Formats: sequence, structure tokens, C-alpha cells
Amino acid sequence: MQRVLFHSTIFGPIHSRRLGTSLGINLTPDDGKICSFDCLYCEAGFNAQGPGTTGMAPRAEVARLLEEKLAAMSEAGEALDVITFSGNGEPTLHPEFPEIVDDTLRSRDRYFPQAKVSVLTNSTRLGSDAVCAALEKVDNNILKLDSALDGTVRVLDRPNDPGFNAAGVIGRLSRFAGTGIIQTMMLRGEWEGARIDNTSEKEVSALIDAYRRIRPREIMLYSIDRPTPARTLEKIPAAELRAIGDLVAAATSIPVQVN
Repeated sequence: MQRVLFHSTIFGPIHSRRLGTSLGINLTPDDGKICSFDCLYCEAGFNAQGPGTTGMAPRAEVARLLEEKLAAMSEAGEALDVITFSGNGEPTLHPEFPEIVDDTLRSRDRYFPQAKVSVLTNSTRLGSDAVCAALEKVDNNILKLDSALDGTVRVLDRPNDPGFNAAGVIGRLSRFAGTGIIQTMMLRGEWEGARIDNTSEKEVSALIDAYRRIRPREIMLYSIDRPTPARTLEKIPAAELRAIGDLVAAATSIPVQVN
């Protein structure tokens, strides 16, 4: 079974194809996975591997470890483009997520004031005002929307909440008009007899309608880059991905980044 990638609370820095030199913050366990989605393409593996034994790192420990790492990088003269909340699951599930964001911004301002703070979220916690207020504070609030069609969301992202639906999340995403960044994984494949393809004309048209409603500051379209737990998924060729990006940009007048 494909398992979690990150075995510490602070990891990297690593090179992100979308964000640059990135220092990661993993708020979920370092030996298991906790997520409100169970995406077929998740590089950290399926939720079936379990939550592990270490639990979510307490706020004070996250702050201490981050402070130590930033201080060491600053003293060594290392470069840093971004501090990214990512890891082995959904960071906004941490009960102290808003407070940890505040701590992170303070440490960033002290050691690397030019660096951005980014959060990669699957958008399942946007019903929480505290979570949304924290997301509004960071430089790059990167929110997942893989499809605007419920059937595809159910098969591809596999939300834990049976009431989760595309229309609801699109409405909540519109709170971040002009500031949020929408990230969409484009792929094709099969899973348990169901065909998956969010690059079809129907899917792209529905996404364009959703992007117009949300009005993010930017759209990120990307495809598979690492091994996926569902081995039947297909990476979208770069030329095709760029063509979709050009179509979306022309239809929405929103900047589109394609990776």
C-alpha cells in the first residue's frame, strides 16, 4: 500500500513546481493520514492506512519547530520562497489551525519577511468562519475544486461527508473572490468500473461556470506528477493541459497557471 510521504512536522525545503522553494508544515500525523477526502490521486496514499500513532502536533510544538528551522535557514543564508501548509492530510482539520496560522505569520515576518505563506486545502472546512478567517490572512489561499459535477467529485475526491456536494463548495469558495487560488487536478482513468475524465467538454464547461462564479485571483491546472494509490489514472499530456488552460483563461478572463 502506498503510504504517507512526510515523517516530520516541518519538512524540506523542497522545490514545488508551482510555488518555488517551499518549507512544508505537516499538521497531520507523521506516521499516518487524516483527511476529509480520500482522493484517488493522493500522493500520501489512501486513508485506509489509518491515522497512525503520533497524532496531530500541538500548536506549541509546531511553533517551536518552525522557529528553529527558520532561524537555522536564516543564519545559513538559505533562500526561501514560501512556507506551505501541506502534508499527510487536510491541514484545516487541526483544531488549532487558525492559531497556528497566526504563529506562522509571526515567525515568517521575523526571519523571512519576503516569503509567502501558502495553505493547500481541499475546501471541506469552509463552513467554519474561524478557518475561513485564517485562510484570508495567508498570502496564497489555495483551494481545491477538481470538478463542478457531483458524480465526478464522489468518484475522484471521495469526500467523507455524505452531504458534501459541488454546488455547496462552489458557493463557499465565492467568499474568496479576488483573493483565493483555485487548484484543479486534471486526469483520466478508471476506478472500480467507473470511468473518470474531468477533461471532457462537459466537465470543463462546468468548471468554467464555477470559476466565473467564484472569481478567484488565479486558477492552477495541473496533472499527476508522482505515483498515485489508484494505479489506473492517466496523466494529461502537457500540450492538452495548456490547451485547456487557454480555453479557461479566454472564457473567464482569470489568470491560469498550468503545470
